[in-house]
Amino acid sequence: MTVMKTITTYFDAAVMATERAAIAATFFGLILWRQRQTLRRTRMTGRQLVTVVACAVLMVYANQTLIAGGLVRTTATNASVAIALSPLVSSLMAALILRERLGLLRLAGVALGFGGVLIVVLHSSGARLAGAGIGDAMVVASVVTFAIGGVLIQRLARETDALYASAMIYACGTLMLALHTMAVGAAPGLGDWLPGFWPLMLVLFSALIATAFGNLAWNHAIVKIGVARVSLWFYWVPVFGVGYAALLLGETLTIWHGVGLLVVIVGTALGTYSRA
Repeated sequence: MTVMKTITTYFDAAVMATERAAIAATFFGLILWRQRQTLRRTRMTGRQLVTVVACAVLMVYANQTLIAGGLVRTTATNASVAIALSPLVSSLMAALILRERLGLLRLAGVALGFGGVLIVVLHSSGARLAGAGIGDAMVVASVVTFAIGGVLIQRLARETDALYASAMIYACGTLMLALHTMAVGAAPGLGDWLPGFWPLMLVLFSALIATAFGNLAWNHAIVKIGVARVSLWFYWVPVFGVGYAALLLGETLTIWHGVGLLVVIVGTALGTYSRA
C-alpha cells in the first residue's frame, strides 16, 4: 500500500494499474512456459472460462482501477482502515454465496482484528483520519470486488490448477485495463511509462512481489482454507506497513502499537481457528 501510494505521484492511476497487471501477467506466463506440462493437462470448461472472465473483471480490472484511483483521492490512513474491512466483507460474501456459517469465534476474530488495525493505524506518526470522500468509497468498493472475486476463486481453483487460473485471470484483466487506459486517453508516451529508475523499481516490486507472488500465494491459500479465513490476514497489511515505516523511515513506535499488534494476533488466531 505504501509503495502504491508513492507510485501515484509518478504515474496516472490507470497507467499504474495497467503496468502492474501487465508485469504480473508476464510473470505468470513465464512460469507456465517453464511448466508446460501443467498447461497441456489443464483444460477449462465453458463455465470455468466465464468464471475466469468474472474474476478478471472483479479482482484485476475493477479492483486495480478503484484502488489506484482511490489512493490518489484519500489519505494513507483512510485507505488502511478501508482495506481492513476486507475480512468482514469476505466473511459476509462467503456466507451469502457459499453458504458458510459465521461462527462466534470467527466474528470475534474479525471484530478484534479490525480493532487492532485501528489502534495501530491511528497511533502511527502523521496519521490523519479525514472525512470520508470519493477516494474512501473507491477503496471500499475495491475491497468488495476483491472479496467477491475471492469467493469465485475458491470454487475455480478447486477445479483447476491455481497457477493456470491466476495467469488466465491476469491476462484477461490486463487486456481490460489496457483498453480502459486507451479509452480514457491516459495512454502515455515512453517517457511517461518509464519516468526514472526509482519509480520503475517501485513498480516492479509492486507488480512482481505484491501483485504476482502475493496473489498466487493468496489463491493457493483460498483453496486450502477458504476465502473467509484467508481474508483475516489482511489485518496484517497495515501492521507490516507501520513496522517497515519504523524500520526504514525511522518512525517511532509506541506502546499503543504493541497493544494493537497483540489485538491483531488474538483476532487472527480466533478467526482462523474457527471451523464453523
